[in-house]
Amino acid sequence: MIEILTSSTLNTIQDFGRPDAISLGVSRGGAMDRLALAYGNILLGNDPDAAGIEVVFFPFRIRFDHATSFALTGARTAATLDGTPLPPDWAMQARPGQILTIPAPTAGARCYVTLRGGVDVPQVLGSRSTDLKGGFGGLAARALRRGDRLQTLPVPPLSFPATGYGLTCPTPLPDGGDVVVRALPAAEYALFAAGSQDRFWGRPWKLTPSANRMGYRMEGTETLALDSPVNLFSHGILPGTVQVPPAGQPIVQMADANTCGGYPKIATIIEPDLRVLAQTAIGQSVRFIQITRHEAVEAMRLDARHLHALACGIDTLRPDLAPAISVTS
Repeated sequence: MIEILTSSTLNTIQDFGRPDAISLGVSRGGAMDRLALAYGNILLGNDPDAAGIEVVFFPFRIRFDHATSFALTGARTAATLDGTPLPPDWAMQARPGQILTIPAPTAGARCYVTLRGGVDVPQVLGSRSTDLKGGFGGLAARALRRGDRLQTLPVPPLSFPATGYGLTCPTPLPDGGDVVVRALPAAEYALFAAGSQDRFWGRPWKLTPSANRMGYRMEGTETLALDSPVNLFSHGILPGTVQVPPAGQPIVQMADANTCGGYPKIATIIEPDLRVLAQTAIGQSVRFIQITRHEAVEAMRLDARHLHALACGIDTLRPDLAPAISVTS
Protein backbone atom coordinates (compact mmCIF):
# COMPACT_ATOMS: atom_id res chain seq x y z
CA MET A 1 0.00 0.00 0.00
CA ILE A 2 1.09 3.58 -0.67
CA GLU A 3 -0.21 6.88 0.67
CA ILE A 4 -0.44 10.06 -1.42
CA LEU A 5 1.24 12.90 0.51
CA THR A 6 0.88 15.70 -2.02
CA SER A 7 -1.08 15.84 -5.24
CA SER A 8 -3.13 18.13 -7.43
CA THR A 9 -5.64 18.22 -10.24
CA LEU A 10 -5.01 15.76 -13.09
CA ASN A 11 -2.69 13.36 -11.23
CA THR A 12 -4.68 10.22 -11.96
CA ILE A 13 -4.65 6.43 -12.23
CA GLN A 14 -4.28 5.35 -15.86
CA ASP A 15 -3.72 2.23 -17.92
CA PHE A 16 -4.10 1.85 -21.71
CA GLY A 17 -7.70 3.10 -21.64
CA ARG A 18 -10.91 1.93 -23.32
CA PRO A 19 -10.41 1.76 -27.11
CA ASP A 20 -13.19 -0.82 -27.43
CA ALA A 21 -15.73 1.58 -25.88
CA ILE A 22 -15.36 4.41 -28.40
CA SER A 23 -18.37 3.07 -30.32
CA LEU A 24 -20.39 3.65 -27.13
CA GLY A 25 -19.42 7.32 -27.07
CA VAL A 26 -16.77 6.76 -24.37
CA SER A 27 -13.36 8.39 -24.79
CA ARG A 28 -10.41 6.08 -25.26
CA GLY A 29 -8.63 7.70 -22.33
CA GLY A 30 -5.65 6.01 -20.74
CA ALA A 31 -2.08 7.15 -20.31
CA MET A 32 -1.05 10.12 -22.45
CA ASP A 33 2.41 8.52 -22.87
CA ARG A 34 1.59 4.84 -23.18
CA LEU A 35 5.17 3.83 -24.01
CA ALA A 36 6.44 5.32 -20.74
CA LEU A 37 3.72 3.53 -18.76
CA ALA A 38 4.44 0.25 -20.56
CA TYR A 39 8.17 0.56 -19.88
CA GLY A 40 7.60 1.09 -16.17
CA ASN A 41 5.39 -2.00 -16.07
CA ILE A 42 7.89 -4.10 -18.02
CA LEU A 43 10.62 -3.16 -15.53
CA LEU A 44 8.45 -4.68 -12.79
CA GLY A 45 7.22 -7.77 -14.63
CA ASN A 46 3.69 -6.41 -14.93
CA ASP A 47 1.52 -6.58 -18.03
CA PRO A 48 2.46 -3.50 -20.11
CA ASP A 49 -1.01 -1.99 -19.61
CA ALA A 50 -1.23 -2.43 -15.83
CA ALA A 51 -2.62 0.63 -14.07
CA GLY A 52 -0.13 3.18 -12.77
CA ILE A 53 -0.11 6.83 -11.69
CA GLU A 54 0.18 9.58 -14.29
CA VAL A 55 1.79 12.62 -12.67
CA VAL A 56 1.24 16.01 -14.30
CA PHE A 57 1.41 18.45 -11.36
CA PHE A 58 4.51 18.67 -9.18
CA PRO A 59 5.93 18.19 -6.66
CA PHE A 60 4.36 14.79 -6.13
CA ARG A 61 5.13 12.75 -3.02
CA ILE A 62 4.08 9.30 -1.87
CA ARG A 63 4.94 7.18 1.17
CA PHE A 64 5.33 3.42 0.98
CA ASP A 65 3.54 1.68 3.86
CA HIS A 66 4.96 -1.72 2.93
CA ALA A 67 7.99 -3.00 1.05
CA THR A 68 7.03 -2.20 -2.56
CA SER A 69 8.73 -2.52 -5.93
CA PHE A 70 8.15 0.57 -8.08
CA ALA A 71 9.43 2.20 -11.25
CA LEU A 72 9.58 5.83 -12.35
CA THR A 73 9.47 6.56 -16.09
CA GLY A 74 8.49 9.31 -18.53
CA ALA A 75 9.61 12.90 -18.02
CA ARG A 76 13.08 13.52 -16.59
CA THR A 77 13.10 14.76 -13.00
CA ALA A 78 15.47 14.96 -10.06
CA ALA A 79 13.36 12.41 -8.17
CA THR A 80 14.55 11.05 -4.81
CA LEU A 81 13.72 8.17 -2.50
CA ASP A 82 14.31 9.39 1.05
CA GLY A 83 16.69 11.98 -0.37
CA THR A 84 18.66 9.52 -2.53
CA PRO A 85 18.61 10.54 -6.21
CA LEU A 86 16.97 8.10 -8.65
CA PRO A 87 18.23 7.61 -12.22
CA PRO A 88 15.70 8.09 -15.04
CA ASP A 89 13.62 5.09 -16.13
CA TRP A 90 14.56 3.15 -13.03
CA ALA A 91 13.05 0.40 -10.86
CA MET A 92 13.67 0.25 -7.10
CA GLN A 93 12.55 -1.53 -3.96
CA ALA A 94 11.12 0.84 -1.35
CA ARG A 95 11.14 -0.03 2.34
CA PRO A 96 8.20 0.71 4.65
CA GLY A 97 8.08 4.40 5.51
CA GLN A 98 10.25 5.60 2.64
CA ILE A 99 9.07 8.65 0.69
CA LEU A 100 9.30 9.14 -3.07
CA THR A 101 9.54 12.82 -4.09
CA ILE A 102 9.13 13.89 -7.71
CA PRO A 103 9.89 17.57 -8.45
CA ALA A 104 9.02 19.43 -11.64
CA PRO A 105 10.54 17.84 -14.77
CA THR A 106 13.67 19.11 -16.45
CA ALA A 107 12.54 17.52 -19.76
CA GLY A 108 9.10 16.31 -20.71
CA ALA A 109 5.83 16.98 -18.91
CA ARG A 110 4.47 13.70 -17.47
CA CYS A 111 5.91 11.07 -15.15
CA TYR A 112 4.57 7.58 -14.49
CA VAL A 113 4.84 5.74 -11.19
CA THR A 114 4.22 2.04 -11.65
CA LEU A 115 3.98 -0.50 -8.85
CA ARG A 116 4.61 -4.23 -8.84
CA GLY A 117 1.24 -5.87 -9.60
CA GLY A 118 -0.38 -2.64 -10.80
CA VAL A 119 -2.73 -0.30 -8.94
CA ASP A 120 -5.81 -2.16 -7.72
CA VAL A 121 -8.98 -0.18 -8.44
CA PRO A 122 -12.20 -1.52 -9.98
CA GLN A 123 -12.36 -2.08 -13.72
CA VAL A 124 -15.00 -0.10 -15.60
CA LEU A 125 -15.63 -1.05 -19.24
CA GLY A 126 -12.50 -3.16 -19.15
CA SER A 127 -10.13 -0.49 -17.82
CA ARG A 128 -8.93 0.98 -14.53
CA SER A 129 -8.23 4.38 -16.13
CA THR A 130 -9.72 7.52 -14.62
CA ASP A 131 -12.18 9.28 -16.93
CA LEU A 132 -12.52 12.72 -15.33
CA LYS A 133 -14.91 13.97 -18.00
CA GLY A 134 -17.20 10.92 -17.81
CA GLY A 135 -16.95 10.65 -14.03
CA PHE A 136 -15.96 7.00 -13.72
CA GLY A 137 -12.94 4.74 -13.33
CA GLY A 138 -9.77 5.17 -11.32
CA LEU A 139 -10.12 6.00 -7.63
CA ALA A 140 -13.67 7.31 -7.09
CA ALA A 141 -13.60 8.78 -10.63
CA ARG A 142 -11.35 11.69 -9.58
CA ALA A 143 -7.81 12.95 -9.40
CA LEU A 144 -5.66 11.70 -6.53
CA ARG A 145 -5.73 13.69 -3.29
CA ARG A 146 -3.54 14.00 -0.24
CA GLY A 147 -4.32 11.13 2.11
CA ASP A 148 -5.48 8.69 -0.58
CA ARG A 149 -4.20 5.17 -0.09
CA LEU A 150 -3.69 2.77 -2.99
CA GLN A 151 -3.41 -0.99 -2.97
CA THR A 152 -1.69 -3.17 -5.58
CA LEU A 153 -2.92 -6.42 -7.07
CA PRO A 154 -1.45 -9.48 -5.32
CA VAL A 155 1.66 -10.85 -7.04
CA PRO A 156 4.83 -12.58 -5.80
CA PRO A 157 7.41 -10.09 -4.48
CA LEU A 158 10.64 -9.33 -6.32
CA SER A 159 14.19 -9.43 -5.04
CA PHE A 160 16.11 -6.24 -5.86
CA PRO A 161 19.74 -5.13 -5.98
CA ALA A 162 20.28 -2.36 -3.47
CA THR A 163 20.68 0.28 -6.18
CA GLY A 164 17.78 -0.89 -8.37
CA TYR A 165 18.06 -1.35 -12.13
CA GLY A 166 16.93 0.03 -15.47
CA LEU A 167 17.49 -0.02 -19.22
CA THR A 168 17.64 2.79 -21.75
CA CYS A 169 14.11 3.64 -22.80
CA PRO A 170 13.55 4.79 -26.40
CA THR A 171 10.86 7.26 -25.32
CA PRO A 172 11.79 10.55 -27.03
CA LEU A 173 11.36 13.68 -24.93
CA PRO A 174 11.24 17.29 -26.14
CA ASP A 175 14.66 18.86 -25.62
CA GLY A 176 13.80 22.56 -25.68
CA GLY A 177 13.91 23.10 -29.45
CA ASP A 178 11.02 22.75 -31.86
CA VAL A 179 9.06 19.58 -31.15
CA VAL A 180 8.64 17.62 -34.39
CA VAL A 181 5.33 15.79 -34.74
CA ARG A 182 4.54 13.55 -37.72
CA ALA A 183 1.03 13.56 -39.16
CA LEU A 184 -1.12 12.46 -42.10
CA PRO A 185 -3.55 14.66 -44.05
CA ALA A 186 -7.07 14.14 -42.71
CA ALA A 187 -10.53 13.90 -44.32
CA GLU A 188 -11.09 17.62 -44.98
CA TYR A 189 -7.48 18.45 -45.83
CA ALA A 190 -8.28 19.16 -49.48
CA LEU A 191 -10.90 21.74 -48.44
CA PHE A 192 -8.26 24.00 -46.90
CA ALA A 193 -6.75 26.76 -49.02
CA ALA A 194 -3.35 25.88 -50.46
CA GLY A 195 -1.75 28.66 -48.43
CA SER A 196 -3.27 27.27 -45.24
CA GLN A 197 -1.99 23.80 -46.04
CA ASP A 198 1.51 25.22 -46.49
CA ARG A 199 1.26 27.22 -43.25
CA PHE A 200 0.14 24.19 -41.27
CA TRP A 201 3.19 22.15 -42.31
CA GLY A 202 5.69 24.95 -42.71
CA ARG A 203 5.19 27.21 -39.68
CA PRO A 204 5.80 26.58 -35.96
CA TRP A 205 2.82 26.39 -33.59
CA LYS A 206 2.99 27.18 -29.89
CA LEU A 207 1.29 24.98 -27.31
CA THR A 208 -1.04 27.29 -25.35
CA PRO A 209 -2.09 26.96 -21.69
CA SER A 210 -5.46 25.68 -23.00
CA ALA A 211 -4.15 22.11 -22.86
CA ASN A 212 -5.51 19.14 -20.96
CA ARG A 213 -6.22 15.46 -21.41
CA MET A 214 -9.06 16.27 -23.85
CA GLY A 215 -7.21 18.52 -26.25
CA TYR A 216 -4.30 20.87 -26.94
CA ARG A 217 -4.95 24.29 -28.47
CA MET A 218 -2.13 25.47 -30.71
CA GLU A 219 -1.38 29.08 -31.62
CA GLY A 220 0.37 30.43 -34.71
CA THR A 221 1.18 33.86 -36.11
CA GLU A 222 -1.27 33.20 -38.97
CA THR A 223 -4.59 31.39 -39.12
CA LEU A 224 -5.84 28.50 -41.25
CA ALA A 225 -8.87 28.84 -43.52
CA LEU A 226 -10.99 26.77 -45.89
CA ASP A 227 -11.29 27.62 -49.58
CA SER A 228 -14.98 28.23 -48.93
CA PRO A 229 -17.32 27.76 -45.95
CA VAL A 230 -18.57 24.23 -45.37
CA ASN A 231 -21.20 22.78 -43.04
CA LEU A 232 -20.32 19.40 -41.56
CA PHE A 233 -22.40 17.02 -39.52
CA SER A 234 -20.74 15.85 -36.31
CA HIS A 235 -18.64 12.81 -37.15
CA GLY A 236 -16.30 10.41 -35.40
CA ILE A 237 -12.93 11.64 -34.18
CA LEU A 238 -10.06 9.97 -32.36
CA PRO A 239 -7.03 11.00 -30.31
CA GLY A 240 -4.57 12.61 -32.71
CA THR A 241 -7.22 14.32 -34.84
CA VAL A 242 -6.27 17.94 -35.63
CA GLN A 243 -9.39 20.09 -36.02
CA VAL A 244 -9.58 23.71 -37.14
CA PRO A 245 -12.43 25.76 -35.64
CA PRO A 246 -13.59 29.05 -37.23
CA ALA A 247 -10.91 31.04 -35.39
CA GLY A 248 -8.34 29.27 -37.58
CA GLN A 249 -6.05 27.96 -34.80
CA PRO A 250 -5.72 24.15 -34.69
CA ILE A 251 -6.85 21.94 -31.82
CA VAL A 252 -5.25 18.52 -31.30
CA GLN A 253 -7.51 15.89 -29.76
CA MET A 254 -5.67 14.05 -26.97
CA ALA A 255 -6.34 10.86 -24.95
CA ASP A 256 -9.70 11.98 -23.50
CA ALA A 257 -10.89 13.34 -26.83
CA ASN A 258 -14.58 13.58 -27.60
CA THR A 259 -15.75 10.74 -29.82
CA CYS A 260 -17.43 13.05 -32.34
CA GLY A 261 -17.12 16.63 -33.54
CA GLY A 262 -18.01 18.90 -36.44
CA TYR A 263 -14.93 21.05 -37.06
CA PRO A 264 -13.03 20.28 -40.29
CA LYS A 265 -10.02 18.03 -39.84
CA ILE A 266 -6.73 19.04 -41.42
CA ALA A 267 -4.46 16.25 -40.12
CA THR A 268 -4.11 13.21 -37.89
CA ILE A 269 -1.04 12.84 -35.67
CA ILE A 270 0.41 9.34 -35.66
CA GLU A 271 0.19 7.44 -32.37
CA PRO A 272 3.96 7.36 -31.61
CA ASP A 273 4.15 11.16 -31.92
CA LEU A 274 0.96 11.85 -30.01
CA ARG A 275 2.98 10.59 -27.07
CA VAL A 276 5.73 13.11 -27.90
CA LEU A 277 3.17 15.92 -27.96
CA ALA A 278 1.85 14.73 -24.58
CA GLN A 279 5.36 15.30 -23.18
CA THR A 280 5.55 18.84 -24.60
CA ALA A 281 5.53 21.68 -22.10
CA ILE A 282 3.23 24.68 -22.32
CA GLY A 283 4.77 27.39 -24.51
CA GLN A 284 7.00 25.06 -26.52
CA SER A 285 7.10 25.32 -30.29
CA VAL A 286 5.70 22.45 -32.37
CA ARG A 287 6.19 21.70 -36.06
CA PHE A 288 3.96 19.28 -37.94
CA ILE A 289 5.69 17.11 -40.55
CA GLN A 290 3.69 15.39 -43.28
CA ILE A 291 4.45 11.70 -43.81
CA THR A 292 2.92 8.85 -45.81
CA ARG A 293 0.65 6.09 -44.56
CA HIS A 294 3.49 3.60 -45.10
CA GLU A 295 5.82 5.71 -42.93
CA ALA A 296 3.13 5.92 -40.25
CA VAL A 297 2.71 2.14 -40.15
CA GLU A 298 6.49 1.67 -39.95
CA ALA A 299 6.67 4.13 -37.03
CA MET A 300 4.04 2.11 -35.14
CA ARG A 301 5.88 -1.13 -35.87
CA LEU A 302 9.08 0.45 -34.58
CA ASP A 303 7.30 1.28 -31.31
CA ALA A 304 6.27 -2.37 -30.99
CA ARG A 305 9.84 -3.48 -31.68
CA HIS A 306 11.14 -1.08 -29.03
CA LEU A 307 8.84 -2.63 -26.42
CA HIS A 308 9.83 -6.11 -27.51
CA ALA A 309 13.53 -5.18 -27.22
CA LEU A 310 12.92 -3.77 -23.73
CA ALA A 311 11.13 -6.94 -22.70
CA CYS A 312 14.03 -9.02 -24.02
CA GLY A 313 16.51 -6.79 -22.20
CA ILE A 314 14.66 -7.24 -18.92
CA ASP A 315 14.44 -10.98 -19.62
CA THR A 316 18.25 -11.04 -19.74
CA LEU A 317 18.67 -8.77 -16.73
CA ARG A 318 15.91 -10.35 -14.65
CA PRO A 319 15.06 -13.91 -15.83
CA ASP A 320 12.64 -14.19 -12.89
CA LEU A 321 10.36 -11.66 -14.63
CA ALA A 322 10.16 -13.50 -17.95
CA PRO A 323 6.85 -15.32 -17.33
CA ALA A 324 5.07 -12.03 -16.57
CA ILE A 325 6.11 -10.21 -19.74
CA SER A 326 3.71 -10.41 -22.67
CA VAL A 327 5.03 -8.06 -25.35
CA THR A 328 5.15 -9.20 -28.96
CA SER A 329 6.77 -7.60 -31.99
